[in-house]
Amino acid sequence: MADDNTKKTEVAILAGGCFWCLEAVYLGAEGVLGVTSGYLGGHVDAPSYQRVCDGDTGHAEAVRIEFDPAVIGFEDLLDIFFAIHDPTTPNRQGNDVGTQYRSAIFFTTPEQEALAAEKIRRLAWEGAFDEPIVTEVEPAPHFWPAEPYHHDYFARNGHQPYCQYVVAPKVAKFRKVFAKRLRAG
Repeated sequence: MADDNTKKTEVAILAGGCFWCLEAVYLGAEGVLGVTSGYLGGHVDAPSYQRVCDGDTGHAEAVRIEFDPAVIGFEDLLDIFFAIHDPTTPNRQGNDVGTQYRSAIFFTTPEQEALAAEKIRRLAWEGAFDEPIVTEVEPAPHFWPAEPYHHDYFARNGHQPYCQYVVAPKVAKFRKVFAKRLRAG
């Protein structure tokens, strides 16, 4: 007999520029059980941050989000995703330029693929952005966790200029726009 106290969890993998930004935002969302920064979508096994930043591996900086769908759904994660990054700039987020900063949804189930495609269609139809959405939707390949110093980066390095000028505004926007989605405590 299955244990009724076991939580069902799902995984979402999103790329929207620097993984420090996405990690900091999603760690503050209710129902998110864990966030891991890493790399996927490239052609090199076990890529390093330096290699990915050099732009020659084809990997995107991304986050692997483990979440409780009874508390927060995949669609909710997508709402946050599209609110905190610019899905209209190919291979770029602000001053971060290169394929590693592309906007992508790496689906882990057919349902996620359908929900992502529908979300993009809906946003385009609503005219949510001035330019066309370039977010890629593709099956999740192997996810390579980033080096340990990237984990909880904003929490440990919030005083650094990049964190103050790039990460902090995204976290603040998330907290304002999604106040009802904030993790308690």
